[in-house]
Amino acid sequence: MRIHHKIDLPGWMEYLLIPLLNLLLAFLLTSIVVFYAGENPFDVFASLFQGALGTVDGTGYTLYYATNFIFTGLAVAIAFHGGLFNIGGEGQAYIAGVGVLLACFWLDQFSWWVVLPAAMLSAAVFGGLWAFIPGWLQAKRGSHVVITTIMFNYLAAALINYLLVDVLIAPNQQSPQSQAIASDQHLPLLRDMLGFFGVESRFSPLNISFFLALFACFVFWLLVWKSKFGYELRVIEQGEKVAKYAGIPPARLVMTVMVISGIFASMVAINVIMGEQHRLIIEYTNGAGFVGIAVALMGRNHPVGIIAAAILFGALYQGGSELAFDFPGLSRDMIVVIQGLVVLFCGAMENIFKPSLARLVIYLRRQKGV
Repeated sequence: MRIHHKIDLPGWMEYLLIPLLNLLLAFLLTSIVVFYAGENPFDVFASLFQGALGTVDGTGYTLYYATNFIFTGLAVAIAFHGGLFNIGGEGQAYIAGVGVLLACFWLDQFSWWVVLPAAMLSAAVFGGLWAFIPGWLQAKRGSHVVITTIMFNYLAAALINYLLVDVLIAPNQQSPQSQAIASDQHLPLLRDMLGFFGVESRFSPLNISFFLALFACFVFWLLVWKSKFGYELRVIEQGEKVAKYAGIPPARLVMTVMVISGIFASMVAINVIMGEQHRLIIEYTNGAGFVGIAVALMGRNHPVGIIAAAILFGALYQGGSELAFDFPGLSRDMIVVIQGLVVLFCGAMENIFKPSLARLVIYLRRQKGV
């Protein structure tokens, strides 16, 4: 799938105003749904905000979820910049969990700071190879990457289910989960660090993977805007004929982009396995790969926008858990409604506000004689 931008807008409109307008529209329609459900929309959104950012633990959970969404958002965005639509972040992150687990078991006598680089490399290999196959199929066989990445999500789920039931299952139990990693391999929690500053946090799973996600955003920026590889991405985004004319082999670039996309998605396994669950469990990705699509769209495929969008969706995940307690008449499905509306309007950005804003910009420029 090729992504084209036919209308040039000022940066503040492209990356700030349009996402904000779509977000406001999504929340406006959600308010109508909440109102007809018999609740006050202002009270509901206040509860949502309080649950997500009103406490130290709530903020910690929000940023923990956002960490996963940053990784998968970057995975989708790097593919977008290469003119591809990678919907397989969920499967790539899922498979990467096996790589993290094997690295932890292999280095079980070492502490987390020794294991972490090996676990990241192992996760990158597993996730990158899982993404390479759809990239190769498109580059060499013409199979559309959208279809193959969707199929590979199901293949990843089936493979992990088999491994956890018949191969990696912990001894003497029936629950499909692996044996726990060594306690010395658990990533440091930020709540422990906050304790040195007198800030109390008891339950938050937020760990140093959050800083890893921020560093990944910096790497993404370097790749896309400060490297030869990024220039090739922008060329192939204009079409394969343009890339060939510029001397860039499209097939090689497609496979490379997919591998890098899979590597970004694979870092979810570090956050969850070494940071929170400390074992491999069924569906540990919790839909992060699919949320990453909305995060990339809302963030306009820019790392700063992706961070903001990831925190928003993290807040929706965490704040939604509070609604069931504060508003018994609303189920957590209301959060799914909000997420769905955000995804809908962020995905339809080009067809809602952008043409009207472009006409406004043209009119204002004509008035100024530009």
